[in-house]
Amino acid sequence: MFNNKTIFITGGTGSFGKSFVKHLLEKYKVKKIIIFSRDELKQYEMSKIEMFEKNKKLIRFFIGDIRDIDRLRLAFRNNNIDYVVHTAALKQVNASEYNPFEFIKTNIIGSQNIIQVCLEFQIRKVIALSTDKAAAPINLYGATKLCADKLFISSNVYSNKTLFSVIRYGNVMGSRGSVVPIFLKLKEKNIYPITDPKMTRFNITLPDAIKFVCNSISKMRGGEIFVPKIPSFQVIDLVKAISKTGKINVIGLRPGEKIHEEMITKSDAENTLEFKDYFIIYNNLKSNKSINFFKSKKKYPKPCEEEFSYSSNKNKIFLSPAQIKKLINDFKNTFYN
Repeated sequence: MFNNKTIFITGGTGSFGKSFVKHLLEKYKVKKIIIFSRDELKQYEMSKIEMFEKNKKLIRFFIGDIRDIDRLRLAFRNNNIDYVVHTAALKQVNASEYNPFEFIKTNIIGSQNIIQVCLEFQIRKVIALSTDKAAAPINLYGATKLCADKLFISSNVYSNKTLFSVIRYGNVMGSRGSVVPIFLKLKEKNIYPITDPKMTRFNITLPDAIKFVCNSISKMRGGEIFVPKIPSFQVIDLVKAISKTGKINVIGLRPGEKIHEEMITKSDAENTLEFKDYFIIYNNLKSNKSINFFKSKKKYPKPCEEEFSYSSNKNKIFLSPAQIKKLINDFKNTFYN
């Protein structure tokens, strides 16, 4: 799928971006990978990673901000880009509550810029990474991501040549700013701040996230929100996985924080198809002529039941403390060695 293709990645110096580029280099004979991000230090550090240094002829770094549409146009020009993977975003819930203008400029206006430039250059496939916080959002970060999701899905009406889709998943194990590395740093003090003992979260590993993105790009026809079936965990079990003697400090919910996350709301359900390992949310399921599940006798795909929702506390799969511990060890072996 990616052989002899040029892939443009916004925010490509982040946790996902670096792992995704590594995956592309290991599994495919890509033509070119373009990393577009605004932090020159992260780009420099990424370029010095052994694997990327060996493949430097295939990787092009562009310093730029998705808020700047002229810089985006320059980065796209003369590069014959096939696929765009949009990961750039401001992501911290707390920061969004106190810096709303900045989150709107990056997550909404920046996404609109990506869409506009992709339409101008007639990019084949464009997929944006979203978050569980975009489902029934109660914080500004989630609201900006929901708005970005709507922009990408709606943009399919503007062109038959460019396809736009979205991937929505939960917390990536060990990603920058996530709870795992924060708790690991607290192990010496052995006191862990928990906002609520009942709190649950979805969890996906970086390898699984990359695999899901690649599969979604291959399947996308434009207008889908892809949602993987992934496990949940109780945050209090995360503490148990890190330390059997850890002390819990209940600090209460922070501004914009949910006790449980959701990836498919009851309102989404009527436009959602369930597959074996994932769901797809459509803009309007009944009007999608490419779907013939009503006549199918197969188990999948199937429409979701009325009032269905996919939330972290009602998930069918929960990680035990032992399973969480194994995932943490895998994370440490990958990123700390």
